[in-house]
Amino acid sequence: MANAIGARRDGDDFQARLFWLKAAHLLDDEGPIQRVGFECGPRGFDDLWVEYDPSHRPKDQYGVPLAKEFFQCKWHVSPGLYTHKDLTEPQFINASTKSLLQRAYAALLDHSTADECALRLKFVTNWRLDPNDRLSSLIRSRSHTLKVDELFEGTTARSATAQIRKLWREHLQLDEIELRRLAAALGFSYFGESLDDMRERLDVTCRAFGLRRVPAESSAVLYDDIVRQWAAQGRNVFDRKLFRKACVQDGLFEGKGDRSVAFGIKSFEHPIDRLEDRCTEVLDLVAEFDNRFIREGATWNATLLPTLQTFLLRAARSHDRIRLAIDAHTTLAFATGAVLNRKSGRVLEIEQRTPSRRLWSPDDESDVIRPSWEVAEYEFASAGADMAIAVSLTHDVEPKVRAYLSALPLPPRTLLTFKPVGGASSSAVASGHHAYQLAEALARRVKAQRESQPETQSRVHLFVAAPNGFTLYLGQHCPLLAPLTLYEFDFEGARDGSYRPSLALP
Repeated sequence: MANAIGARRDGDDFQARLFWLKAAHLLDDEGPIQRVGFECGPRGFDDLWVEYDPSHRPKDQYGVPLAKEFFQCKWHVSPGLYTHKDLTEPQFINASTKSLLQRAYAALLDHSTADECALRLKFVTNWRLDPNDRLSSLIRSRSHTLKVDELFEGTTARSATAQIRKLWREHLQLDEIELRRLAAALGFSYFGESLDDMRERLDVTCRAFGLRRVPAESSAVLYDDIVRQWAAQGRNVFDRKLFRKACVQDGLFEGKGDRSVAFGIKSFEHPIDRLEDRCTEVLDLVAEFDNRFIREGATWNATLLPTLQTFLLRAARSHDRIRLAIDAHTTLAFATGAVLNRKSGRVLEIEQRTPSRRLWSPDDESDVIRPSWEVAEYEFASAGADMAIAVSLTHDVEPKVRAYLSALPLPPRTLLTFKPVGGASSSAVASGHHAYQLAEALARRVKAQRESQPETQSRVHLFVAAPNGFTLYLGQHCPLLAPLTLYEFDFEGARDGSYRPSLALP
């Protein structure tokens, strides 16, 4: 009994904190969110919904303006898996009659727009899709949406996709045209953070908007109960005016907000922290990718780099100190630094994701000596003249890089491996200042290597496993590394579980 009560309470807290992380942005009169609802709506997916201002709508996975997002939340006290079949069973979401898919379709019917804008019906849970379920491979890791074309590819009755469609179609009593329309609107987000992580993230949001902070030493979070009290009073739909009034009435304002102008760059979506909700301007490249892979017809150099340059140079013209939020491929983080390199005269700050956001900058520490690199050099029996660089900050990439290079018809002659003193880990980089020092040390080491062997070192091939903050600052040292080619790794094993070249600079 106690476990059941605790699970329900944790689920309620998860939903409440998700509400606040969205609703706080109603305090920004020029922000993209114009209405938020909590546990309300005609039918289905009513745990939480967000309505976007028509002039600031984010884009869906197809580049269509997104009018509303509806969230169905499901929190579990212990890890677990679910399958495509669970989505048809009411008990999976502790319901008695309606399944998750039935709720989603009801929401789609009730809220479809006539202005050619999109809806997103997002299931957010701390359980993962079963990796053995065919549905798992149909989820885009970049946008958490379905690969609709692949879902409708299988034609034989025994194919896994055909079986999913058959089960869903019969369960919902839909034809395939209508099922495709629903599939295009569905989102499945795995939320891997703990409730304590959400507490830290909520504290950062409250500080940004001038709301009362969430004391680390407190046993309870006052915001968990307030929104439930509001809902019990029938106050569960808020626009900017109503939300500000409610916060004033409950004495939630504490001081002036600490919000800075930030520019966002994204090639994938965070489960709950959409960059458009908190950035002044966002370069949205999600639609250019299918999972980690660039879509057919787009290229790193001809398509993405010019778009990125235009966005960044416009930001640089108006600010000497530029704050960036980057939810994007390693290549795009590096390219950002390369565009706004050290000669740009701009100081780059980056919102580095941890359980809560931390702001990194080259000057966020002073007079602190941090650990540097352990560097090793290897020679391939190759007639090639290039040099490969393997950077292992968050995890060790050397084995995968070696395997990839060894399989090339003409591998580079030299491989330099850079690993932090003490080994790779998620905490290997302590600050923005530390990241900048590491980037500078690496660039100078490569420059020295080239100068010592000028006849053998041509192009640098760069493989990086690191926080985007480090990769950004390494990009600022691009003149010392170029000419170079960057590489992206197939983490999900969707194709070959290896590397492939991305951007070539200059």
